[in-house]
Amino acid sequence: MINVADVSHHYGLRPVLSHLDLRVSRGELVAIMGPNGVGKSTLLGVITGLIAPAKGHVEINGLRRRASEGTELQIRRQMVFLPDHPWLPHQLTVREWLLAVGQLYDVDADRLMDHIGRLLELFQLTEKGDAPIRSCSNGQKKKIAICGTLVTDAPILVLDEPFTGGLDPSAILALRRVLKHLADREDVTVVMASQIPEMVEHLAHRIAVLSGTRLIACDTLDGLRARADCQGALPEVFEKLVHPRTLEHIEHYFNRPKA
Repeated sequence: MINVADVSHHYGLRPVLSHLDLRVSRGELVAIMGPNGVGKSTLLGVITGLIAPAKGHVEINGLRRRASEGTELQIRRQMVFLPDHPWLPHQLTVREWLLAVGQLYDVDADRLMDHIGRLLELFQLTEKGDAPIRSCSNGQKKKIAICGTLVTDAPILVLDEPFTGGLDPSAILALRRVLKHLADREDVTVVMASQIPEMVEHLAHRIAVLSGTRLIACDTLDGLRARADCQGALPEVFEKLVHPRTLEHIEHYFNRPKA
């Protein structure tokens, strides 16, 4: 479904991605993890077509990104992107915004109205449905953005840090259950960047680990455990792969010399 082929990118003289290859099959949920500033959002930007890579290309369902206006439009009808800091039109009401997004993706009118109502209820936004978005809190705006992603019924979801942005515990639980449901389907493909291992561990079919400018691993959790020679939970496995001296640094921090 998604093929990232030999992608490299840089900002000025600073390389961010180097010769990166990643294949995501239809029906997979692949989570991308890595240290801060390693290029996770850049990779998602390349996959979604927001960033033209300096080298390499991306194919979505057999169509090459940026090959032509027609193919790009075909790709965009299949894909929806939730950025880490989503933009929302503050002058519109929540319901007006969700209706506009659904209509953009040609969702059937009856299906759209019903789905909006269920999403507002799921994320505890029913009372805000006819209020302007500017009146919502930051956490509520993140919920609205998530609803705008789900209301499209797009078969490909690209999510950048979906569990951050002030979500309350009930919204995190709801989103986790929704993503688990989507991950169990064979017709929905999800690529998700997340730094929350507890979410990744229980949702992802495979975990792609970025370090430096490269993809150093993309495997199941058991596969990553074997690679790291660590049978612990995902946080321990991740640290062994990316920052093997973390525990040593923690000990050094607490064992500072006495005055």
